[in-house]
Amino acid sequence: MKRIFAAMFCVCLSAGAMAQSALAFDASAGEKSKMTVYDGSEVNYTAYERLFYVTNVEDSTYQFLNVYVPDGATQQTPIFLRTYVGGYMASPAAQPQAGDATGRALKEGYVVVIPGTRGRNSSIVADKQYAKTHKVVTKGQTVYTGRAPKAILDLKAAIRYLRHFDKEMLGDAERIITDGTSAGGAMSALMGATGNNPEYAALLKAMGAADERDDVFASVCYCPIIDLEHADMAYEWLYGQTDSRQSLDDTHRQMSKELAALFPAYVNSLNLMKPDGTPLTADNYLDYLKSEIIRAAQTAKNAGAYIPDSIGFSFSSEAGGMFTAPINGGIPPQMQGDKRPMMQAEQPPMGMRPMHGGQLQVGEYITGLDMQKYLNYVVSTQALKGVPAFDSQIEGINNASGENEEFGDETGSNANFTDYTARRNNAALTDAIRQNVRLMNPMSFIGDGTTSVAPHWYIRHGARDRDTSFPIPVNFATKLQNAGKDVNFLLAWNRPHSGDYALDELFQWIAEITQSKF
Repeated sequence: MKRIFAAMFCVCLSAGAMAQSALAFDASAGEKSKMTVYDGSEVNYTAYERLFYVTNVEDSTYQFLNVYVPDGATQQTPIFLRTYVGGYMASPAAQPQAGDATGRALKEGYVVVIPGTRGRNSSIVADKQYAKTHKVVTKGQTVYTGRAPKAILDLKAAIRYLRHFDKEMLGDAERIITDGTSAGGAMSALMGATGNNPEYAALLKAMGAADERDDVFASVCYCPIIDLEHADMAYEWLYGQTDSRQSLDDTHRQMSKELAALFPAYVNSLNLMKPDGTPLTADNYLDYLKSEIIRAAQTAKNAGAYIPDSIGFSFSSEAGGMFTAPINGGIPPQMQGDKRPMMQAEQPPMGMRPMHGGQLQVGEYITGLDMQKYLNYVVSTQALKGVPAFDSQIEGINNASGENEEFGDETGSNANFTDYTARRNNAALTDAIRQNVRLMNPMSFIGDGTTSVAPHWYIRHGARDRDTSFPIPVNFATKLQNAGKDVNFLLAWNRPHSGDYALDELFQWIAEITQSKF
């Protein structure tokens, strides 16, 4: 599809560094277009593409954004910012897709913004000028442009660009809703949790980002891969007793035990509080996780999903047990005032049927859960990651993970980012790596007193997603709730690692928080 670029400067079409004298946006330079969305209707919109959001462009393949303005949008229309980052890899600025949240956002009348971002695999070949200004590389050398924390810096620069041209561009930069899945969920979490934090300021200034705020109104986070420096210990604490972990060789089984033993102290250090105001600690953490999984299952069951008893659930026609979940849409006493919506019903995968030959009777409570049996079910649907799951690079034992690449440097190196794995390699983390790890973790900034954290959050993690462990999103959602934020969180029943699902529910939530018509 032919597009008219709105950038008023020379564009380099191949990957490489380039400079522009100033940021630019021309409201008259958009191109009219249309797309057929999920319900068969057509949405007319104006496209503005290849808008470079920094003046010092290091990688011209990625460091720009696309904007799509539906007919009827005004200056007060919320902006839906979707990042397609996956695996912490580079993500080109894309066009809206009819089958995901971008197409739905256009249909609902929101301005859609899709930024490109550098990632762990993005690279350029250094020319003479680049080598002159970057002393660690030479002319002709491959330079990896997107190692941590470059992706979040690009996204922050994109937000600043939208604020810089808020008066010229339709859409309200004070009502930006971010959305992403997996590592993109992490990016959405970072955009929401690190607004205006001064630790990013010098890096953004060096890029030539606009001198504007970079906080957002709301963040949608599907299965966010965050808190990487604690993800290994959480993973082994949760999955270390599953059958698959017990079949590991002695070295990896011992590492699993060592990592799991680190998790209780970390949980206690967070000083989290449950919704009833009591402390969430290592002593009651497993029961809390059970309650969240039961809530997910009961919510889905009430909407018509099959919930088998073969994977650890206990049922009763009367309330009771460790946790009392809602019955037929009702709300038990301890959840009065809970406004979290039900998930849509889903059909179970093959082989996932109740042992007694049919759906459990409508009206039954889920009163308990055998966590060991349930976790073995989760593992049966997809093999676990190795040990360690994230900071995996151990000389002579394990290969590097994508996250080890993420914390490497521009020469293409890999790096450990946890003390545990660094010690296994008889090494120590540098201050630079520690700082990059901090800048890539939204948990670092919630409630620090200097950061503008988004007021609204929609967080989903599949109840059989093993790409990171359940405690990671649970801790994140709980910390946000404890900080007084509006958090809509659910371990979505029977969902694997995925995003942009239950879009009716998502966009009803967006309409409610933006007071838009749904």
